[in-house]
Amino acid sequence: MSDVTIYHNPRCSKSRQTLQLLEEQGINPDIVLYLETPPDRDTLKAIISKLGIPIRELLRTGEQEYKDNTLKNPALDDEALLDAMVRWPKLIQRPIVVKGNNARIGRPPEAVLEIL
Repeated sequence: MSDVTIYHNPRCSKSRQTLQLLEEQGINPDIVLYLETPPDRDTLKAIISKLGIPIRELLRTGEQEYKDNTLKNPALDDEALLDAMVRWPKLIQRPIVVKGNNARIGRPPEAVLEIL
C-alpha cells in the first residue's frame, strides 16, 4: 500500500496526466476509481479538510446533475452539497491526490507536486 492515493477517472485527460506525473516521480499511488468506488461521506469530508478549500470548490459545475439539482443555490449548506457528491460522484473534481494530511486537485497536474 502506497502513502499516496489518487482519486482517478481514466477517461479524464487531467487525471491521466496526473497519474503519469506521479509515476514519473517514482510514485506508485493507490488508485481509487472513484466513479466505481465513490468515497463515503466521512472520507469525502476528510478529503475536503485536507484540501483546505470550501466544499463548493470541489463541485464540477458543468455536470448535468449540478444543473438539474440547482446546486448553484447559495442557500444549500455544506451537508446538502456533500449529500449530492456522495449520490453523484461525477460531481467531484478530479483528480485528487492525497498524501498524509495534505491533498491537491490535479488541475493543473503539477499542482500535486506541492504535497509530494
